[in-house]
Amino acid sequence: MTRSYLALGACVLLTGSAFAQSDFQPRQGEPLSGLTANELALFFEGKLAFNTPLEVADGVGPIFNDRSCGNCHSTPAIGGWSTRAVTRFGKMAGGGMPFDPLDHLGGTLQQDQAISAPCQEVIPPEADIIGKRLTPIVFGAGLLEGIDDVDILNNQANQPTGFVGFSHMVQPVEDPMGPLRSSKFNWKGGTATVLNFSAGAGLNELGLTSVFFPMENAPNGDLAQLAMCDTVSDPEDLPDSSGRTLVDKYTFFQRYLAAPPQTPRSGMTGEALFNSVGCAVCHTSTAYITVPAAESALSGVPVLPYSDFLVHDMGSMGDGFVEGAATETEMMTRALWGLGSRTAMLHDGSATGGDFAANSIAAIVAHDGEGLASAVAFQGLSTADQGLVVDFLQSLGRAEWDYEHDNDVDAFDWFFVFPDLSGPLPSFGPDDPGALSDVDQDGDFDLMDFSVMQRAFSGNL
Repeated sequence: MTRSYLALGACVLLTGSAFAQSDFQPRQGEPLSGLTANELALFFEGKLAFNTPLEVADGVGPIFNDRSCGNCHSTPAIGGWSTRAVTRFGKMAGGGMPFDPLDHLGGTLQQDQAISAPCQEVIPPEADIIGKRLTPIVFGAGLLEGIDDVDILNNQANQPTGFVGFSHMVQPVEDPMGPLRSSKFNWKGGTATVLNFSAGAGLNELGLTSVFFPMENAPNGDLAQLAMCDTVSDPEDLPDSSGRTLVDKYTFFQRYLAAPPQTPRSGMTGEALFNSVGCAVCHTSTAYITVPAAESALSGVPVLPYSDFLVHDMGSMGDGFVEGAATETEMMTRALWGLGSRTAMLHDGSATGGDFAANSIAAIVAHDGEGLASAVAFQGLSTADQGLVVDFLQSLGRAEWDYEHDNDVDAFDWFFVFPDLSGPLPSFGPDDPGALSDVDQDGDFDLMDFSVMQRAFSGNL
């Protein structure tokens, strides 16, 4: 039986044309569809740099959090998330004084590694607030940058009563004389472009100075200690023989990463419930269209990240830190795409330790401030309806035919999806397991879908 289906599928691949109207979604960590040969080469060159550990001679340190971007952005593929969390510290507001980031003592980010013991940074005793920040994904970063600021400002102008989210406007480091831009990155906003994100993370996480950030972070703010520890002249990130710096390469890789898939693409019953309890007020369920870009693969592309990209007052779910215009209780709405592959949620990773359903529910229930009414409404749903919402959330980041949800399509997945191979009459809806295989969204898993699966397959049938 299996061989017969394979043979028929091969015939469809050779003679069919309708299947060309549908294709599988790139999996997490894969490049955008439609890149030119040169852009694809830049993607893979950037991926290699992103995942290559830096040595002292390359510019790592003297204080840093890891030696490569890929060490932290690793799950379920390079460019993803990890349970690696960085430590933030500062001094809470009090006695008439505002929050103090303790910049003079190396705050708010602790770099927990050093090229030598004397350089090691510690949390100073003056710090009375210490928090963790989980590594976010960077999949689809170029598409996020391409979201029109006008659309984000429209989100700001059209909020329901009781919502006062705002766009965190910032100056891109690569365009210091240009207009302010709406933030698309970081837990509290503060970064609008992929290059700015790459250069900032290069300095703060790797210790890599560049033309954009030419000054090293001093261990606990001690410039004398920095002078003793820093053995490489700044800026360290200089162009190579191709004329590209590491920051350039990091940027190309992230810019050309595909968005996380969503399966089924047409949504699920749980999305309507997600909307009904108010989650979509901030995690908007309407697609954006990217602005024109130099690359056709990034121009005029519909993207559905499930975020309004506004900073909201989240009450007790805030992290206690002030960053730019974002105060202690304020956080930027995180894009939910890719959520289905996470085993820890929220900015500090505190929603963890259970299965996906338990972690998702814990994250929703933790919402406070402007998110409190939605959290309460979600808790008022029946257990079955809560399960439908969780199923929808788990579809964000899931590839077609990926039964085991491990970001590939292999023989294990085939074993479970094979029984759904039927058609051509519609036989299931978006909430049914068979929808995982319905790439053309016509209600069945037929030979047209199977022919696309063959190209998506990452193992041996």
